[in-house]
Amino acid sequence: MQIQDLPYSDPGVPDARSGPRLLWWLGRNQLGGQCRALLWGVLHFVSVCALPFCIGVAVQAAVDHSAARLVLTGGLMLLCGTAIALGDTFLHRAAVTNWITAAARLQQLLGRKAAHLGSALTRRVAAGEVVTVSTGDVEKIGWFVEAVSRFTAAALTVVAVCVALVVYQPALGLVVAVGMPVVALAALPLLPRATSRADVQREKAGRATELASDTVAGLRVLRGIGGEELFLDRYRRASQEVRHAAVRSARMWSVISALQVLLPGLLLIVVVLRGVQLAREGRITVGELVTVYSAVMIVNYPLRHFVEIAMAYSFSRPSAQRAARVLSLERPTDTTGSRGTGIPEGDLSDPATGLLAPSPGFTAVVCGDPDMAGRLADRLGGHPAEPGPSVLLGGVPLDELPLDHARTAVLVQDKDPVLLSGTLRELLDVPASGAVRTEDALAAAQCADVLDALVQGSLDASDPMDAQITERGRSLSGGQRQRLALARSLVADPEVLVLDEPTSAVDSHTEARIADGLRRLRSGRTTVVLTSSPLLLDRADRVVFLHDGVVAATGTHRELIGTDPRYRAVVTRETDDEQREAAARDTSAPPSSRERPGLTDGAALLGALEPLEEIEESA
Repeated sequence: MQIQDLPYSDPGVPDARSGPRLLWWLGRNQLGGQCRALLWGVLHFVSVCALPFCIGVAVQAAVDHSAARLVLTGGLMLLCGTAIALGDTFLHRAAVTNWITAAARLQQLLGRKAAHLGSALTRRVAAGEVVTVSTGDVEKIGWFVEAVSRFTAAALTVVAVCVALVVYQPALGLVVAVGMPVVALAALPLLPRATSRADVQREKAGRATELASDTVAGLRVLRGIGGEELFLDRYRRASQEVRHAAVRSARMWSVISALQVLLPGLLLIVVVLRGVQLAREGRITVGELVTVYSAVMIVNYPLRHFVEIAMAYSFSRPSAQRAARVLSLERPTDTTGSRGTGIPEGDLSDPATGLLAPSPGFTAVVCGDPDMAGRLADRLGGHPAEPGPSVLLGGVPLDELPLDHARTAVLVQDKDPVLLSGTLRELLDVPASGAVRTEDALAAAQCADVLDALVQGSLDASDPMDAQITERGRSLSGGQRQRLALARSLVADPEVLVLDEPTSAVDSHTEARIADGLRRLRSGRTTVVLTSSPLLLDRADRVVFLHDGVVAATGTHRELIGTDPRYRAVVTRETDDEQREAAARDTSAPPSSRERPGLTDGAALLGALEPLEEIEESA
């Protein structure tokens, strides 16, 4: 696999049972690149370590006054130099390719997993951890994958040098062969502590990243309540904890690095002392002493990769563990589907709650539990994050359809929709039926002032469709973001559109106009709105009230508000005391006034709700 061939057509199915298994899977899937890097690494390291033998032969040739051997040695050194340059160049090329391709494979897998899980991802894994995995962790994992081949080449070279020295000069070669493993493995006892400190550092760094992400995402709200300094102080404390943990980790790694300098130096001293003694006794020549000395000095170069692989594994193991945890997440339903690829039509029904949304029609759903609305919206879209009975569309279980077909049939707009950065034209360029024009969708969502704001905030765009929208639409107010998201959903024109509190951040007059535009533009389609807004409820064809997770009442808004105290309490935000007072009034009223409560208290309450004051859009 070459860099120009990225992305992978099929990144494969990862082994996400654990971090080490994921690392092994990544390395095994890049076996060709690993072998290339290994061969070039062996050529490079062996050529570097062959230089001391050439120097030793040259010194001995000079001592013996042999011109032929000097010329031969010069040729060998030229050959070694060429091999060193060639091996180093292609080793670097192969190593970088392994690094980038491993990281790209993992990023593809994480991207596909995020698209597969959807909103369920951030419910199971913190947003800060997802950011850490997809950025810093991917690089660390790629580093380890590419370092394996270089370490293997270095280890083979060290073994080859030790064997060559034993054959070349047994007396000194045995000293080197015994001392070299000690030098190479001396840092192993310190690795668990270094790894533990590195884990603490990464954990604190992930926490700081998560805190920073949450602070930036809620900056507008923090400014509104004056909580900026509070969260900034929290981030300062978190960053200082990261700094202290990094210093403690660096101290341990500095000790390991110092050992990698100290121990080879001690081995070199031992070799020199032993070599001088053997030379005085006449058991070795000057050239042999120079060869062994130079070999011990040069072999420190491949030995550095022993520390590097230890560091790479220490940093990549927890990163791989986090990546494996994300990649191991699964939906409770099979997203490939067991039915055909046709898009069903008909009524939308939920067996778990008893909800029925006739087709076509505008159905409003009121939930006594605010958290229930979000879970219901997720389930109505099919393939929910939580297990349970499947929602039916035209009698067909949505969970048995392929995920993309279920999403085509039923589009769910969350309570907090996300606007991606880019132009407004790109934001509204979504898969659509083509039946709804962009202009009509923007008009129905009452986006005229949003278009003006986008043009005013843009330096080089006179057409609002070409105006840039910042990340997550943070330059817009909450109501403006809601309306643009609603326009995007209307452009898509799905068979069934589920909206979760689509007007919670707009003023009452705008909300009334949106309700009229939504009803007009979705005529002939099925629309389900989860809301407690009287303005939206009054324009719905059918209102369904859910209490304790099941349907408790069905009818129009005017009927339910006069006949069901629980529904009235949710919609009007009545307190328990107010409900008891209303019940007492109903009991004490004459029978004639209680016969048709929908025309008395209900009508009076609607009359009181109509002159709603206009309020500012919430941030």
